Amino acid sequence: MTSELLIVKLEKLTYGGNALGRLPDGRAVFVPFALPGETVRIHSVNEKRKYVRADLVEVLEPAPERIVPKCKHFGVCGGCHYQHLPYQAQLTTKTVILCDQLRRIGKIENPPVAPIIPSSTEWNYRNHVQFHLTRNGKLGYIDAHSRNVIPISECHLPELPLNLLWPRLEFDPRLVLERVSLRLGADNETMLVLESESPETPELELEANLSVVHITDNDVVVLAGEDHLNMIVYNRLFHVSAASFFQVNTEMAEKMASHLLEHLRVSPATTMLDVFCGVGLFSVFFASRVGRLIGIESSLSACEDFAVNLDEFDTVELYEALAEDALPALDVNPDIIIVDPPRSGLEKRSLDELLLRAPMEIAYVSCDPSTLARDAAWLIAGGYRLVQVTPFDLFPQTFHIESVSFFEKG
Repeated sequence: MTSELLIVKLEKLTYGGNALGRLPDGRAVFVPFALPGETVRIHSVNEKRKYVRADLVEVLEPAPERIVPKCKHFGVCGGCHYQHLPYQAQLTTKTVILCDQLRRIGKIENPPVAPIIPSSTEWNYRNHVQFHLTRNGKLGYIDAHSRNVIPISECHLPELPLNLLWPRLEFDPRLVLERVSLRLGADNETMLVLESESPETPELELEANLSVVHITDNDVVVLAGEDHLNMIVYNRLFHVSAASFFQVNTEMAEKMASHLLEHLRVSPATTMLDVFCGVGLFSVFFASRVGRLIGIESSLSACEDFAVNLDEFDTVELYEALAEDALPALDVNPDIIIVDPPRSGLEKRSLDELLLRAPMEIAYVSCDPSTLARDAAWLIAGGYRLVQVTPFDLFPQTFHIESVSFFEKG
């Protein structure tokens, strides 16, 4: 590793938010907060045999499309990656990166990628925001260049009611909290979630009208208000507990559900499997349209919410288990399978089970184009045809790319 400052010309943006360039020795160099076409001065921070990661020191020749970031913390905070890029250019970049991942990792020569579905709001779209605490008890985010917590005075991603609330929160520096979260539900219901390894309940003085929940590895304790929020998608009310995952961009969650309803051909004779079903975001909209719906989810909290959200339907079953454990145990051959895995994608055992079940159609909801591409290659090798991939921009100003793909039995 060297402390020498280097000058490099950057070529393109890569998945992860970095701009890629080449050093004189041919190694790739990845630079955050920079843009293609820019000449920059960099400082190497992590050298490997084939590539180098570097920090941006100075932009010597800016790209024509570079704009002034909205937030003063951009470039230091690790939460945003594209504030220096106009929104339309962000959308184009994400589409190009998705196509590149499908070609390079998935070996799909002409990936059928549809136009990206934009978020109607570029800012203030998050219904859930997570903070860490600085040493003096202030809310902050992780530094983009280290694992340190930096205090913040502004953030333009949370929905407005959350943005009005979080600057008013103060914590005793002696509190040992792993994370502090704020969540927003229907009718501006607000929840403060405190996460720690210690079962000792934090003492708080509350001046705001909100629910407060303390989560440890083994327990959930309600300190004030309710243990859940109500979320509304397509005029449908969802019961979402403090420990349960729910899409952070409510409007785009609705668009993804609509997209699945539009493209999946179901009837009262259809048997559908919803793997990683969560609280039932997609299952709810198909339960009345199919003859049998089976959900699989490993989170106890999400399973309890699923049971509440789909209680009215007699044709629904739920299995609390890891997908790779539940799939082999099921004696069913579904017509359609929806999978919505974490960023790590599908386990090989799960992929093998999907192929063994041989549904006519698989809908793959992805939050990581690299694992999508890897799993797509496996499904294609197993006899499926990738019909369409539609990216959805759930996370403006960041590198994250959500997508919905449809695979049909060849």
